[in-house]
Amino acid sequence: MRTSLVPGQALTAKNKKVQESLEQAAAEENDHLAWCEQRLDELGARKSLLNPFWYAGSFALGAAAGLAGDKWNLGFLAETEHQVADHLQSHLGRLPEQDERSRAIVEQMKTDESNHATTAMKSGGAELPAPIKDLMKLGSKVMTRTAHWI
Repeated sequence: MRTSLVPGQALTAKNKKVQESLEQAAAEENDHLAWCEQRLDELGARKSLLNPFWYAGSFALGAAAGLAGDKWNLGFLAETEHQVADHLQSHLGRLPEQDERSRAIVEQMKTDESNHATTAMKSGGAELPAPIKDLMKLGSKVMTRTAHWI
């Protein structure tokens, strides 16, 4: 499950270079969605029925982060991508070794997410306060656990 946080952030970014960087990350996120949907189809699985809700909520959250200013917007992106990379690492631990195709997709996504985080901080992102990071982790846990069942 991936979301639309980055397009919302790009929409409200103030600096043109920041906006362009976010748009590039959003394009890569779209690739991730396409890869996952294709792999789910190959495996005969379905995506979460909650995807439209995740999309709308994430877009709004991303737009709100952008309204806080570019340094916080980029810091929010970096923290999000760190948490996503950690989440993808946990998926790798659960994927069968013989499922090389799924593993390759998840590995590439993890690499891209880490690169997005690095780029965000190098572009002027601010380190988020610990309570914000903790709240983000809690929100992520609620989303992933809910998506697992629906």
